[in-house]
Amino acid sequence: MADQSYRQDIYLRGSQSQGQGQDLQQRGQEAVQSFKHFLHEKAPSSSNVVAIATVLPLGGFLLGLSGLAFIGSLIGLAITTPLFILFSPVIVPAVLTIGLVVLGFLVAGGFGITALSAFSWIINYFRGYEAGHAVGMDMDHVSRWAHDKAGDMGHRVKEMGQSITDRARRE
Repeated sequence: MADQSYRQDIYLRGSQSQGQGQDLQQRGQEAVQSFKHFLHEKAPSSSNVVAIATVLPLGGFLLGLSGLAFIGSLIGLAITTPLFILFSPVIVPAVLTIGLVVLGFLVAGGFGITALSAFSWIINYFRGYEAGHAVGMDMDHVSRWAHDKAGDMGHRVKEMGQSITDRARRE
């Protein structure tokens, strides 16, 4: 009797495991179908494939050339470092002098351009042109304006002098 119940138990377990196996097999097939559908949706176009096929070898070639250039730079640095150390009392002042001369030329050029643009603006302003259009100021108007401003400044200076004298008398 125990033998028979043991056989039934094994039979039931086997049938359950076969059901589970079929269930797993069905899930696996669904996963494969889902993955195939995903690949079909996300498949690269032929132009992308051609672009990758041409860019990869070219990129690899350029990467190799950059590696060779790096190695060549390291070898050159290893060879020239002793020369730099030996001749540094001459090289460093020469580089500083050349740098200062170039900086001086650049600063002088910048100041020159600034001066020319300022003179150009002043000339255009007195001619009556401002930012590409006529302002309507002729030389008589400019001289009257300058005279009025000079008179205003004279008046202000006179008032300032009187206020200073008044303060000095009070104290």
